[in-house]
Amino acid sequence: MKLQKDTKVHGRWYDDACGTAFALELVGERWSLLIIRELLLGPRRFSDLRATLPGISAKVLTERLSTLADANVLTRHKLPPPAASQVYELTEWGYSAETIIQELGRWAATSPLHDPTLPLSAVSFMISLRTMFDRGRAGNWSAMIGFAIGEDRFVASLANGALPIVRGESDGTDAVFIAAEAPQLAAVFYGKQPADAVGASIEGDAEVAARFIDLFHLPR
Repeated sequence: MKLQKDTKVHGRWYDDACGTAFALELVGERWSLLIIRELLLGPRRFSDLRATLPGISAKVLTERLSTLADANVLTRHKLPPPAASQVYELTEWGYSAETIIQELGRWAATSPLHDPTLPLSAVSFMISLRTMFDRGRAGNWSAMIGFAIGEDRFVASLANGALPIVRGESDGTDAVFIAAEAPQLAAVFYGKQPADAVGASIEGDAEVAARFIDLFHLPR
């Protein structure tokens, strides 16, 4: 006999009407929030997610993706030819979880147990920039910064106290282009180490690069 799928979400763990309890029932399983984090800058294939979350098994990733899809946090769809591969993408509601992830990250970074030297994914680093960005220090300054982190490419467009970041190649109009692995970038942006001392490459206007890097600091 085929078992009927249990579609109950709210109350399945805690039997509690609190929104916090419901949030944990939605994304509180191990890896769920990190999967959402990895999708915040655009759709990814199953293999992409496994590569950026090396501790997760294929079975667990499949289960979490299914659970998040059932909860309307993400969707699955096929890219048009010639790619024709299935990708996972956050729903509009799923994308709104970025503020939660940012605040959790900011809160946890104030713990004396936080170890910033642990491995870091490309998306995790870029989201950390959006989290630790000092809007007051930036003021009305505008700048476009390109990033190459391994095989990933991103463009950060600073303007009017906001820092949108998109996945993709720079169009060549950026003032600065920075290339390194995410841990090296963390050392430059948060450890304030010289780029050449950690194996990072910074091309373009050195003053713009220095001013941009000075917009990011870990909380006390």
